[in-house]
Amino acid sequence: MPDATPHLQAALDEALGFLKTLAADPETALFLDRSASRVCDVIRSRGRIFICGNGGSLSDATHFAQNGIGRYRKNREPFPVLVLADPAHITCVANDYGFQEIFARPLEALGHAGDLLLALSTSGNSENVFRAVQAARRRQVHVIGFLGRGGGKLKPLCDDAIVVPGTTADRIQELQMLLLHALMEGAERQLVPENYAS
Repeated sequence: MPDATPHLQAALDEALGFLKTLAADPETALFLDRSASRVCDVIRSRGRIFICGNGGSLSDATHFAQNGIGRYRKNREPFPVLVLADPAHITCVANDYGFQEIFARPLEALGHAGDLLLALSTSGNSENVFRAVQAARRRQVHVIGFLGRGGGKLKPLCDDAIVVPGTTADRIQELQMLLLHALMEGAERQLVPENYAS
């Protein structure tokens, strides 16, 4: 059997290298612990978890929301996760107020103190995510950022954030989705420990 195409092997090696860097950083596990505890606090207090991002990050946000409302590994009560991805809403707000307001507007309408926003941005500089974070802070919604490329202008606005390694959106998004899966598992282990009984 022929060897793998060199550039495909290089892609795997690059992804593995970034994953090893993320896993070796002790702050990664601490961030996940803090974030899982925050998610559990919001769910226990009957708050809501909002999540947003652009492009592939919005797809990842939708994935996380469906793991929450549907199930992750085993059956349980649904988690109150709302992805800010309704196409009618997005086109309405973009048309009337501008694309930069598509995430901020629903947070102004629906966000309350004690809720949580998970903000995804591979650059850390997405204007519509930035404005969503600003809106969340005005509404006393706690903000956790999943960021790349140094964290950009979003990092200092977040209550907590992780900046994953990587220079391209694909590698950054791969790690962010892994972290979102780990966050869901961390929350489930606290809220539904019987799902993880050996």
